[in-house]
Amino acid sequence: MNSPMLLNTLLNAKKASVAVGGQRLRVVALAAAVLFGVTAPAPASAQPRRPGLLQCEGTESVSYQPGVILKARPIHITIDGRFASCAGGDGAVKNGGYHEEFTLITGCNKLLEGFRSRRTYTWNTGHSGPRHTSDSSTADISGSSTAAVGQVVTPVTGTVTRGRFQGHSLLQVIPLPQPSALQCLTDGLTGVTGVTTLTIF
Repeated sequence: MNSPMLLNTLLNAKKASVAVGGQRLRVVALAAAVLFGVTAPAPASAQPRRPGLLQCEGTESVSYQPGVILKARPIHITIDGRFASCAGGDGAVKNGGYHEEFTLITGCNKLLEGFRSRRTYTWNTGHSGPRHTSDSSTADISGSSTAAVGQVVTPVTGTVTRGRFQGHSLLQVIPLPQPSALQCLTDGLTGVTGVTTLTIF
């Protein structure tokens, strides 16, 4: 660009900056970028963020012994969660799961009650073992269920209190088939399996 054109462009940029008051620095910076090939800094939203977003997909299986019937009674419940694939975070977590066993008094008409618990997710990172606490995430969780279109949908929310992703929030959604009236009135519901998704953010 020749000198007269360069001078004219800078003068126009100066006039524009005066006209818009508080936008002066922005206009001059834009002019400099156009004239001298300076790359403008990326906005804050485009800056790299710390690793922390993990998304997993898998299944959850729940077994009830004895089966859940209409009348509430003590039931031993075993929960097995398996995440076949995980993506995001720092890239180390490939898959994972969780396992829980407990006993409570429940019946078919109480399966939708809210709950609070502590859940430990274990991750496959290639560094498994009791000394590698970063290969698991312990979270305080809570949830409640709703019945819709033949499914019992349970959104679980919580915060990771220990291990990998400590301090991050999580959301796990678990839709499971709703027990039928026939099951509740006969031998009871003994087991159920459904898909589940987990997001740690």
